[in-house]
Amino acid sequence: MNEHSGMENWKEEKKQKSKCEKFISGLKNNILLILLVVSMLLGIALGAGLRYVEPKFDNRQIMYLRFPGDLLMNMLKMLILPLIVSSLISGLSSLDTRASGRMGLRAVIYYLTTTLVAVILGIILTISIQPGSRGGPPTASGTSKVVHPADTFLDLLRQAFPSNLVEACFQKPVTEQVLREQTTTLGPSTTELGTTDVITTVSSSFNDTNGTTSQPIDVPEKIYDPKVTTAAGMNVLGLVVFSIFFGVVIGRMGERGKPLVDFFNSLSEATMVLIHLVIWYSPIGILFLVAAKVVEMEDPEKTFEQLMYYFITVMTGLIIHGFITLPMLYLVIVRRNPYKYIYGVVQALVTALGTSSSSATLPVTMRCLEDNNGVDSRITKFVAPVGATINMDGTALYEAVAVLFIGQVRGFDLGIGEIITVSITATAAAIGAAGVPQAGLVTMVIVLTAVGFPTDDVTLVLAIDWLLDRFRTMVNVLGDAIGAGIVYHLSQKELDNMDRQDVELQKPKSGMDNEAFDGQRL
Repeated sequence: MNEHSGMENWKEEKKQKSKCEKFISGLKNNILLILLVVSMLLGIALGAGLRYVEPKFDNRQIMYLRFPGDLLMNMLKMLILPLIVSSLISGLSSLDTRASGRMGLRAVIYYLTTTLVAVILGIILTISIQPGSRGGPPTASGTSKVVHPADTFLDLLRQAFPSNLVEACFQKPVTEQVLREQTTTLGPSTTELGTTDVITTVSSSFNDTNGTTSQPIDVPEKIYDPKVTTAAGMNVLGLVVFSIFFGVVIGRMGERGKPLVDFFNSLSEATMVLIHLVIWYSPIGILFLVAAKVVEMEDPEKTFEQLMYYFITVMTGLIIHGFITLPMLYLVIVRRNPYKYIYGVVQALVTALGTSSSSATLPVTMRCLEDNNGVDSRITKFVAPVGATINMDGTALYEAVAVLFIGQVRGFDLGIGEIITVSITATAAAIGAAGVPQAGLVTMVIVLTAVGFPTDDVTLVLAIDWLLDRFRTMVNVLGDAIGAGIVYHLSQKELDNMDRQDVELQKPKSGMDNEAFDGQRL
């Protein structure tokens, strides 16, 4: 009996020990994720507490509070250039030209499809919920820029083909609208005026009901002339395009291009090591980034009261698209549990929530895809950087909702033609949006212009944009991750063929080495 009870006690102790070991192992494996979530919550709590400190924080004190977060953003941005260039070039140089073409086509089809679906979802939700017809009218804040859709499209092409690669690392071409005032003289016989502004200006000078003036008058007009200049910031699109072509070319050069391929492979591996180091600092940086942003808010209660239904509409769309539409697409194509796959990239999603930049999150995204979800590095090096540049599902949905919301607030009637215009323009603008914080505001001006709304109305949603920007960035990153998984699944045949070709290329070489060795021995 004693031996039997002793055996049972030993088994029970072993079972308890096994449970403890599993718990500790799970804690070790997810320690970074736990730290990121805790830092996010602590940041919100710290910021909320500091709002009640007297005297109120001034701009200098907020800058000090945000400083550790600024360091994180600087470190992540520092790694964007070597990561994008090395990963794209090393990834594409190892792919067969036909295989890379097929993969690229699959990725582009996925990006366009999911972005258009996100826009349509946003339109349906806005028409159904009618957020602009509920609650109090929002208060305009800030100022808007004058943007012409054609200039934005041309800027996209200019950035895709930079004139100077070194300059592309820190500057990008943009078109600015330069204000020029012109005076138009209207004579006594004038009966028709061109613009509403002119009509308002001269209405007091009319002497009779026929619209004729008693004397010539000078009417000032505001004319905006386009001027191509440069803006601070990395030209990510130009670097992506160059890296794609360069990687394909050195891959086709064979042995002559091998030294370059080896160099970029080594650069890619070294960059990933640096990324691992930076990621461990990210919980500290995210804590202070979030805390500073909460302290900066002027009147959160009033803002949420005015824009509550707008916020609910955007968040509903992002949740449906990110956690229902995209997982369903993954389930249908890959036939695996999408939520297990999403769990593997939670670290990247939390980082996106903290940094509000899909480009800054790119290093974490690639690490999660390869280490946690087992996506082939040849796919992540190709699909992830391109996705972080042009795949913006969350931004597209947000733009569609925001434009229709502004139309509802102002009482504008949108017909089917305007809604189709919003769909097409929001999809195109989202593809052209840079993966940096607040880029969606600039592209939203394009959509407003396309449907004929006053661009100044973008200020109606500025008060809450900083918060929505973080959630839509998270959906952007999730879309990139799921896209990489789908392309990886669909490209298994090409990857297997390339692996077989590599094995066959190595066989003759080893055989020749053996023959040479035998000859030397004889």
